[in-house]
Amino acid sequence: MDILRRVQEYRQTQDALKWEGTFAEYLELLKEKPYLAQSAHSRIYQMIQEEGIEEENGVRKYNFFSEQLFGLEEALEKLVEEYFHPSAKRLDVKKRILLLMGPVSGGKSTLVTLLKRGLEQYTLTDRGAVYAIKDCPMHESPLHLIPEHLRADFEKEYGIKIEGSLSPLNRLRLEEEYGGKIEDVKVERIFFSEDNRVGIGTFSPSDPKSQDIADLTGSIDFSTIATYGSESDPRAYRFDGELNKANRGLMEFQEMLKCDEKFLWHLLSLTQEGNFKAGRFALISADEMIVAHTNESEYRSFISNKKNEALHSRMIVMPIPYNLKLDQEERIYRKMIEESDIEDFHIAPHTLKVAAMFTILTRLKESKQSNISMLKKLYLYNDQDVEGFSDQDVNALKKEYADEGMTGIDPRYVINRISSTIIRKEMQAINALDVLRSLKDGLDDHPSITKEQKEDYLDFISIARKEYDELAKKEVQKAFVYSYEESAKTLMDNYLDNVEAFCNKAKLQDPLTGEEMHPDEKLMRSIEEQIGISENAKKAFREEILIRISAYARKGKKFDYQSHERLREAIQKKLFADLKDIVKITTSTKTPDEQQLKKMNEVVATLVEEYGYNTQSANDLLRYVGSLLNR
Repeated sequence: MDILRRVQEYRQTQDALKWEGTFAEYLELLKEKPYLAQSAHSRIYQMIQEEGIEEENGVRKYNFFSEQLFGLEEALEKLVEEYFHPSAKRLDVKKRILLLMGPVSGGKSTLVTLLKRGLEQYTLTDRGAVYAIKDCPMHESPLHLIPEHLRADFEKEYGIKIEGSLSPLNRLRLEEEYGGKIEDVKVERIFFSEDNRVGIGTFSPSDPKSQDIADLTGSIDFSTIATYGSESDPRAYRFDGELNKANRGLMEFQEMLKCDEKFLWHLLSLTQEGNFKAGRFALISADEMIVAHTNESEYRSFISNKKNEALHSRMIVMPIPYNLKLDQEERIYRKMIEESDIEDFHIAPHTLKVAAMFTILTRLKESKQSNISMLKKLYLYNDQDVEGFSDQDVNALKKEYADEGMTGIDPRYVINRISSTIIRKEMQAINALDVLRSLKDGLDDHPSITKEQKEDYLDFISIARKEYDELAKKEVQKAFVYSYEESAKTLMDNYLDNVEAFCNKAKLQDPLTGEEMHPDEKLMRSIEEQIGISENAKKAFREEILIRISAYARKGKKFDYQSHERLREAIQKKLFADLKDIVKITTSTKTPDEQQLKKMNEVVATLVEEYGYNTQSANDLLRYVGSLLNR
């Protein structure tokens, strides 16, 4: 890639987007594209909408968030539909600070970063274009130039409602530079950039004794007082606070509830009236969304203080809990690993899944229903089929606790333990057992885990270990069966011949002697029992198989080993049961003979080629499963 050429092309693209003209020319643009005058809240909502929406199990999934935030679909749907959407419609919700509340490493900061980066890109598009009075430090809307007495007529003609007043600086510039002629005022297209402090601001509290309110609202430039003669001259003021620079876009208020009270007072007027006080000037209008984030303990402490009632009433609190879906938690770990320098290290299949299993268990609350274990709840939340339960049961489970997911182990702890395992282990692969061991060892050093929680977490590690044992055995079972694919097909053909004879009340012919014989009930039951088909249910199951064969035949399709999932599972389990002794001998003997070594190598090759292991992790898996089978 010719990086310099690409940079040049990007610069040319950016230059092509620039626009400058008079206010009169800007009004002509508005006639064609009235959406150019949308509010900050509306712009954010449209940005999210235009990325697309998908619906899954009755829950909306917003593509805007889908590549970075996993398992938070319900929380994000509530955020978009209960805050962004009504705010975009200028409903009263717009006059509220958005406060994201949730546990550490739950995705709050990521969500805000997505909004900021998204706005930067969106203002480069036609639908997200933003225009401002040229050379205005607050990037003020050109529509503020229209006098109050003409705004109702303007709304009738253009269909655009104007909110806010012209700032002191632009009021002075209008008279001195343009002689009061608003049609001549220069307007330019601006592009949001946090780095350039355009449309996006970030405020982070520091030591209350040293932090100045000027960080929010700007300050007097004393070097210019001699030139302009007064501190109240707007030209002697630096409109460079975060509230000034975030105008037209978004301001992130980090750790807002840790702030000194004087910093929060300015937000009361800004949220309710859309303006704030700066220096010795009239109220300054600002159109921006304020988003803050905090944890639950700080929020509880904040609302318990009666002095904070006014500010609390101007907040919309949106809980952002931990993800509670197993598959999505695994995606979080994969994303974090891909962003690190250890992405080329081999992590055996199921390692991240088992780690995620432990993590999700720590976040769940025990169901009030006695027939639902923590493990069943984990699978139900992961949209997996659990016998005896429906979607309605899952919805009822989610309503049991309003605060489920607000506590538990955070993803950073798990990634730290995985990283520690990788660094310490000299070999080039780790597996689920390595990670579970590391998670267990790290509990002693976790600062916020109580003795009672530790006991529960150790139980969850045991549960995850047992689930891994089953996964490991199934993985080896599939690999062995794959290596004996012909045996599996032969066994299935034999079973189908017997089923057909049984259902048709016919006899089979011995291929060697030619004599007739009854269907082999012992063979059929040995296969059916592998998947829990009872004696009473065997006839219905066999008839179902025969119906499936007939349906395939009518469509001109061949019924084979892959055509019936439950039958395939039964064949695999039967074949593995017959091969179990071979597995035990092959994996546990220290000096395998040539035939055993050949079988071992075939299975290792299958695990590597078909299931994502490398040679080391495949051999580790075989040895471990061998030890399980020998117990």
